[in-house]
Amino acid sequence: MDLTCGARVRLLKGEGRTIKGGGTFVYDNEIDVVTGDYENGAVVTVEDFDGYVMGRGMINDLSKIRVRMLTRRKDQPVTAAFLKERVRAAWEYRKRVIDTDSCRVVFGEADFLPGLTVDKYGDVLVAEVLSLGMDRLKPLVLSTLVQVLAEDGCAVRGIFERSDAAVRTREGMEPFKGFLTEPFDTKVPIEENGVRYIVDIANGQKTGFFLDQKLNRRLIQPICRGMEVLDCFTHTGSFALNAAVAGARKVTAIDASETAIAQAKENALLNAERIPQDCISFVCGDVFAYLPKQEEAGVSYDVVILDPPAFTKSKSTVQSASRGYREINRRGMQLVRDGGYLATCTCSHFMEEEHFKRVIEAAARDAHRRLKQVAFRTQAPDHPILWAQDTSYYLKFYVFQVLKEK
Repeated sequence: MDLTCGARVRLLKGEGRTIKGGGTFVYDNEIDVVTGDYENGAVVTVEDFDGYVMGRGMINDLSKIRVRMLTRRKDQPVTAAFLKERVRAAWEYRKRVIDTDSCRVVFGEADFLPGLTVDKYGDVLVAEVLSLGMDRLKPLVLSTLVQVLAEDGCAVRGIFERSDAAVRTREGMEPFKGFLTEPFDTKVPIEENGVRYIVDIANGQKTGFFLDQKLNRRLIQPICRGMEVLDCFTHTGSFALNAAVAGARKVTAIDASETAIAQAKENALLNAERIPQDCISFVCGDVFAYLPKQEEAGVSYDVVILDPPAFTKSKSTVQSASRGYREINRRGMQLVRDGGYLATCTCSHFMEEEHFKRVIEAAARDAHRRLKQVAFRTQAPDHPILWAQDTSYYLKFYVFQVLKEK
């Protein structure tokens, strides 16, 4: 059965540049007229100004993103079979590019399922739904995902929803957090890169763990071997633990959240047989205050890791965020011993790659340091970047060797 209703959205002449370029959003100011009856969240047909059918998507009058496209094929009905094809394609892709024991199975627009994120932690799924249309399709899509995984021998023990982001209110929905299946223990054990963690899917940030840094955490392991490491914004200790397990001589990890530090300590205990006693220490504190105090005290490190939260979530705050990134990178570089290493990143898609590069260059000038680039990475491939969909590209991760002026 085709889920598309009879309503049709006609674009203004010259509009629809995003979807014509390969993206998935139609904005409110691009629309000329909507004809036919519909409810918000329904699947509608989108037409160009001349009546040419451009595809089908989910409409919501309450959102600035008026239509989120599901398909750009004019002859493609939106059915249960169509959605299963989308879900199966997402899963088959992950099997090719990443370890699927714990991974992002669905990444919204990049998997052509706008507004839906699903992370897999062992036999548990955690879903985040941020669009009204996808909220209406949620039971069908998630049950289909369970079927697709089962066909591949991956049984799902339970599903938890973490749709508690305030952005849901822009779609006319209330934040929601809770079980979509029978209740289960929400502290889920996983192993990644040989490091064990407990993921708190009910109370941790986002869906409980930052899977997007998986390969970047693995990247820093050989760099940290035998080194003294400072891990800033450690959250639940993931970079710090990768450093320690890889054989770092000493690791200091700092985060402002007492809850995160408590979880990081618990994760360290899980890996106690692989981490020498007293190798790793955790500090609960403000990184911006901690770094200058370390410099004043004459402390230095072989490796400094900066993995901050997004300092900007809108275009209007990019400049102020840039000052924050410049400050921590300058401070971080000044704490790195000559010839040591800095790993630094931003997780905001508003902080564009070239702009972030200029911020780091400015920080290096301020610190009187020269940078030798070791690596540049983005998010892990289970968080695919869909070209023409800017929001899908957010993580920029650099590793540099830091040299004093020579």
